[in-house]
Amino acid sequence: MSYVIATAELLAAAAADVMGIGSSLDAANSAAAVPITRVFAAAGDEVSAAIAALFSSHGQAYQSVSAQVAAFQTQFVRALTNAGASYASAEAANVSPLQALEEGLLGVINAPTNLLLSRPLIGNGTNGTPGTGENGGSGGILWGNGGNGGSGVAGGAGGAGGAAGLVGAGGIGGAGGVGGGAGGAGGTGGWLWGNGGAGGAGGAGVNGGAGVNGGAGGSGGSALLFGNGGAGGVGGAGAPGAAGTAGAPGTSTSVGGTGGPGGDGGNAGMGGAGGNGGFIYGSGGAGGPGGVGGSGGVGGAGGAGWDADAVGATGGNGGNSGSGGHGGSGGMGGTGGHGSFLFGAAGASCNGGAGGAGGNPGAPGNGGIGGIGNATTDGGTGGNGGDPGSFGVGGTGGVAGGQGATAGANGAVGAIVPGNGGNGGTGGHGYDADSDPSARFGASGGKGGTGGNGGSYGNGGTGGAGGNSALGGGAGGDGGTGGKSGLFGGTGGTGGTGGNATGAGSGGNGGTGGASQHEGPGDAIGGIGGKGGIGYSGGGNGGTGGAAINNGTGDAIGGAGGAGGIAQMSGGSSGSGGGGGIAINNGSGNAVGGAGANGTSGGNNAAGGNGGSGGSASITHVAATGTATGGNGGAGGSGAVGGGHGGIGGSASSASATGDAIGGTGGDGGRGFGIGKGGFGGGGGSAGLTNAGAAGSATGGEGGAGGNGTIGGTGGSGGDGSTNGTGFGIGGTGGDGGDSFTPSAKGGNGGNGGDAHAPDPDNATVGAGGVGGAGGPEGSPGATGSKGTVF
Repeated sequence: MSYVIATAELLAAAAADVMGIGSSLDAANSAAAVPITRVFAAAGDEVSAAIAALFSSHGQAYQSVSAQVAAFQTQFVRALTNAGASYASAEAANVSPLQALEEGLLGVINAPTNLLLSRPLIGNGTNGTPGTGENGGSGGILWGNGGNGGSGVAGGAGGAGGAAGLVGAGGIGGAGGVGGGAGGAGGTGGWLWGNGGAGGAGGAGVNGGAGVNGGAGGSGGSALLFGNGGAGGVGGAGAPGAAGTAGAPGTSTSVGGTGGPGGDGGNAGMGGAGGNGGFIYGSGGAGGPGGVGGSGGVGGAGGAGWDADAVGATGGNGGNSGSGGHGGSGGMGGTGGHGSFLFGAAGASCNGGAGGAGGNPGAPGNGGIGGIGNATTDGGTGGNGGDPGSFGVGGTGGVAGGQGATAGANGAVGAIVPGNGGNGGTGGHGYDADSDPSARFGASGGKGGTGGNGGSYGNGGTGGAGGNSALGGGAGGDGGTGGKSGLFGGTGGTGGTGGNATGAGSGGNGGTGGASQHEGPGDAIGGIGGKGGIGYSGGGNGGTGGAAINNGTGDAIGGAGGAGGIAQMSGGSSGSGGGGGIAINNGSGNAVGGAGANGTSGGNNAAGGNGGSGGSASITHVAATGTATGGNGGAGGSGAVGGGHGGIGGSASSASATGDAIGGTGGDGGRGFGIGKGGFGGGGGSAGLTNAGAAGSATGGEGGAGGNGTIGGTGGSGGDGSTNGTGFGIGGTGGDGGDSFTPSAKGGNGGNGGDAHAPDPDNATVGAGGVGGAGGPEGSPGATGSKGTVF
């Protein structure tokens, strides 16, 4: 029994449990009272009556015993409850005298030292009040921990942790106030034994035009003889810069306003230094990590261009966007504390904080819509899209941590973000002559605006769509040119779609794709040409793909041509596919010309459109290792009046000493159905190596096949292959002629093979001529193309 304990709470809980058990038994006895005390006989004989009387008497005896047990259980519960109350009264009576005795003794002991030294002899120091930057009180002279420093007011430093006495730990430094307040220093550990207190964290910056810098972390407290140094406080994070203001919208006399620049992010605070370990024994405290730099603010959006409401007026240009703010620098990592002079390791230095990300430029304004034409004028031109602001530059990472251990790693540099150009405005629509008999017949739609140029790393904006013509006639407006890409990244913008001709006119031509010129790593990619508009008498031609120029280490890829528009009138001609964009590589990569678009098939007995020509490709650097490849020509569209001609393959040239040059393949001629003739196949692109020491091959492109029709089309000629070096010059094969459906017609002739040149004639291989197409049932096959020659 020497290990038995009792508490008032346990006795009260036991009494409640016993009371619950008794209640359950009482309920069960009450429910069974009638069935077990009044058992009826199973039959009318004496034996059954005697058995029923026996069981009834047993049930009555059980009920009598149960009543006695219930009375005992009630007395037991009362005894447990009274015992718990007695224990609780005894504890309450003893607490106050003991507490008063303790406080009285400490008050007597500490009174002289509090009076003379403002610190107790035994006991912990008081904590500083939060939000005041008050220092923590010192611990007792003999024993006691230092009090914690109070957190700082807004922008103010946190309070220092209190120092310990002979034995005890230093207090923790208070956190710096929001707005860049420095963290408080940790308190010093006990003179004999005790760890130093940790430094307080620096306060985070606050938002503004430019983000306020984060506060420095507090230094960790040092131990004296025995004990570890306190850890340095974390540097405060820099605040993000404020967003720029939006530009004002354009008016009838001014373009949209430029958006305001985003604010710079605040720099992060430095991490606090770790405290030193005790002189005899103890490790130095770890340095605090530097804070994270604030992100730059987002640039303001450019104002939208004015939508012209005057008839035939030009829409306003969109405003340029504001530049993104610079990211703040990451904080320097804190230096680790020194270890003990005799026994103990130095504290680890901490990593610098990451630099803040640069701010995004704001969205540039889109060009305004051109005005609708009136009775005597065409629709106005759409406004040009705005250019974006420059990209935000990432903050510099924190420098390496201090000595005492392996130096901390540098903080990461913030990311660089792109900015895309705004889209060009839509051209104004032609005036509706149906509602005004005095209107000029055939008012045309306005041209779409040019897309804005991309920022340093952004994509060019899409060109504006051309305006539709009036119902009474007139041509659809041409699509606007796509914007240029940035110099260090991004793709040229897509050309605008040509406007539709709602009357007897032709659809507008698609806009040219935006150019792309790169000065660093990555590929330069020209924008896609815009689609031609739908027309009654003729579809608009597709736009040419954007040019690509790479002066760095990536590839140059010309943009693909846009598709031509459909002609809706019988006898009309659908639009030709746009030509592929040229590709020039002045660096070390490949050059690939853009593919020409296929010609659009004719609708309602119209002629098919011609395929677009492939873009040329050129490599200018002698040390380049890439291949120059001309773009393939587009196939001609099919049509009842005649199939379109295939596009010519793009040429390829290279000054490289090791790379190859390959001409693009010519497009196949379109199929003629009904009374239509097959289209001619496009010629293959030529290929040339201009370096006298070139070891690669120059291969001319194959000619496209002629289209089938009432009279088969002639196949395209193979491209020439020429080299001035030690490699091979190979002419391209001519395209096969198309088959003829007319019974007495001759098949289409095959195309001629390409010529070849090399200083060593054995390295020159000419191209074979294409096979002639089959004639009609009563006709003859077409002639085979001539074989190329060595020159």
